[in-house]
Amino acid sequence: MSGFVFLVVMLAALLHATWNALVKGGSDKSAAMTAVVMGQGLSGLLLLPFAPPLDWSCWPYLLAGIGLHLGYQLFLIQAYKIGDLTQVYPIARGASPLLVALGTALFFGVTFSQTEMLAMAMISVGIASIALVRRADGNFNMAAAGLALITGLFIAAYSIVDGQGARIAGTALGFFGTLTAANALGFALVARVARPGLLRRAASLWRLAILGGAASFTAYVLVVWAFTQAPIALVTALRECSIVFALIIGVTFLNERLDLKKVASTALTLAGAILLRMSRS
Repeated sequence: MSGFVFLVVMLAALLHATWNALVKGGSDKSAAMTAVVMGQGLSGLLLLPFAPPLDWSCWPYLLAGIGLHLGYQLFLIQAYKIGDLTQVYPIARGASPLLVALGTALFFGVTFSQTEMLAMAMISVGIASIALVRRADGNFNMAAAGLALITGLFIAAYSIVDGQGARIAGTALGFFGTLTAANALGFALVARVARPGLLRRAASLWRLAILGGAASFTAYVLVVWAFTQAPIALVTALRECSIVFALIIGVTFLNERLDLKKVASTALTLAGAILLRMSRS
């Protein structure tokens, strides 16, 4: 992984943590997520004219990605309704790096060095241990943890599908722009049936739609581009260092607790990211 790809993924991690915090910080989590998804879809539509045409052979991956992103978004909403950012986010993000590594090894024959496997394990353990700290201080919510784990499974699945799809499509922007526009339409249909009036409520959160949607779209299109430049599992592991940014945001702006155990978990995550960077230098 080149230094430039490393920095791009870290920027994506910061943007990703930011939009998650915006959703968690809203009083109506469903409306906040809907606003972000609609804003993300609008970003995709606006940028599609500037993207090269897709290779049509990527469409199976595109359709699968739309469904997987929709599942991820719906489960994340439910998890944020009942759990803290510093519990839900670590479990959801911590599960995916090793799952992606396993999936790409099994289905695509990708191999990793011992150093790379150690780095990915350090990142996953560092992230997940932050959630275990929540259990130690008496604020662990089992229901939220279960929803977060399912969310993590969706993250791992769409990471593999999107990475392969973007490579086949030949354009990260075209692939994700199309995916996010279609995903927004699907999400809107589900929202209209599940909760009448939700779209109207989301429309009132237009600032969140613009800022959160743009941050979400930019974060993931950068990641999808990185998928075409480096092994998907390594990019996924590095992206999940967004937990460091989420922890800082949660403590600074959402008044969530910080202690030495969380600092130690964060340090382990960062050490894994540094090791992963060095392993591909």
